Amino acid sequence: MISVKSLQRYPVKGLSAETLPFADLSPGETLSGDRAFAVENGPSSFDPEAPSWMPKIKFLCWMKNPKLARLASHYDDATSTLTIENNGAKVSGDLSTADGRAAIEAFLADFMDDEARGALRVLSSPGHSFSDVAKKVVSFINLASAEDLGRVLGAPVDPIRFRGNVHLAGMEPWIEATWVGREFQIGEAKFKVRKTIQRCLATHVDPVRGVRDLDIMGTIKNERGDLDCGIYAEVMTPGRISEGDELKLI
Repeated sequence: MISVKSLQRYPVKGLSAETLPFADLSPGETLSGDRAFAVENGPSSFDPEAPSWMPKIKFLCWMKNPKLARLASHYDDATSTLTIENNGAKVSGDLSTADGRAAIEAFLADFMDDEARGALRVLSSPGHSFSDVAKKVVSFINLASAEDLGRVLGAPVDPIRFRGNVHLAGMEPWIEATWVGREFQIGEAKFKVRKTIQRCLATHVDPVRGVRDLDIMGTIKNERGDLDCGIYAEVMTPGRISEGDELKLI
């Protein structure tokens, strides 16, 4: 049986994953609150009044800034408050207020030091997601594929390296790559697989130490002939998905 092992969202692009017991999904949308914020690293030209997709290099991200993985963060939806911790240092800020954003920006500017390309600025816009792709989708990671990479590398591969929303158990390694164009159902929610996910240097980053330590991209390329691991699927029918739910191919 293919099942949901875990669910995670990333409220702030480049910061910590937050594990969810369940997620209520709407057609054509991401998980609620996923990548709702990003931190501009120098001028990006992002316009909150007319938001549009921009590449991740405009923002703080693991691909460019591996040490971000050392930060532990949590976002509270009820209070709009982001909390970040690093080696005993801690900051909290209400991201709905200028003062709250300024506190977060100052903490991150100090942490990033010479990796800051200019002023750091917390960005958001209602309904916008700072996803790696323009289309609003949900990302799925086959845990067996991550385990297979670990076998080849001779070291465990933490699936959080892939920063996916849904971790799936009970599959054959790499079978997800054959699902493009297919539909599946989890709970009442139905999905259509739009594309495989091309990986970047973010996957080389140890999620605990914040350093590049494994050649994930090179290993996938050598073993598979591409750079893909995981799939993007669009929500077609609304519904709740939860840990332990079965995935059924349609």
